[in-house]
Amino acid sequence: MDENINEFLSQYITDNRKELFDRVLNERTKYISVVLEDIYQAHNASAVLRSCDCFGIQDVHIIENTNEYTVSRDVALGSSKWVTMHKYNEHENNTLSAIEKLKADGYRIVATTPHTNDVELYDFDVTKGKAAFVFGTELTGISDIVKQEADEFVKIPMYGFTESFNISVCAALMLQHLSHQIRANDVNWQLSEAERESIKFDWLKSSIKRSEAIVEEYKRRDI
Repeated sequence: MDENINEFLSQYITDNRKELFDRVLNERTKYISVVLEDIYQAHNASAVLRSCDCFGIQDVHIIENTNEYTVSRDVALGSSKWVTMHKYNEHENNTLSAIEKLKADGYRIVATTPHTNDVELYDFDVTKGKAAFVFGTELTGISDIVKQEADEFVKIPMYGFTESFNISVCAALMLQHLSHQIRANDVNWQLSEAERESIKFDWLKSSIKRSEAIVEEYKRRDI
């Protein structure tokens, strides 16, 4: 994209906001991504968005097979402005479409469910490459398609009577650990310059009133 447009838009925000954008972008990653499969409780998905933002995870892939996701603003607390949401809702089988797209982009598909071949979270190897972690519906978990197509399975160790965590708690626990691990190991987890500029453009637009009109003004000047 045209980097100059970000410079043009940046004149409409404060210096403190510019510094904040740069500081957060330095900690953002696409090395780890989150996939939400057909979540029907909007507050759970919105809590996951909030955790993604807090732990520097930029991309959230939302699969809408039966349930359409709407942000719960009082739960997300503005985090939907800062993460990139990719929605899959145009095909009969949106789960497979999402998995195929992620695999084409070089991601390992990691199913978050107990499985015969699973590993515990603390044994998961972040150095093997990019990973997309799939979280399933609240009652039944991930679909059979995810189980069939997953490259790996991971679980959080538990020591009580209850069989599982709430999905938003599960995501927060996993992302806290993974965000630490990618920084502690020799992996290329930071954004490329092109990715930084693209995300900054989206953030600038979401921060500036009448941003679309300002972008059009820039384009007219650039002709």
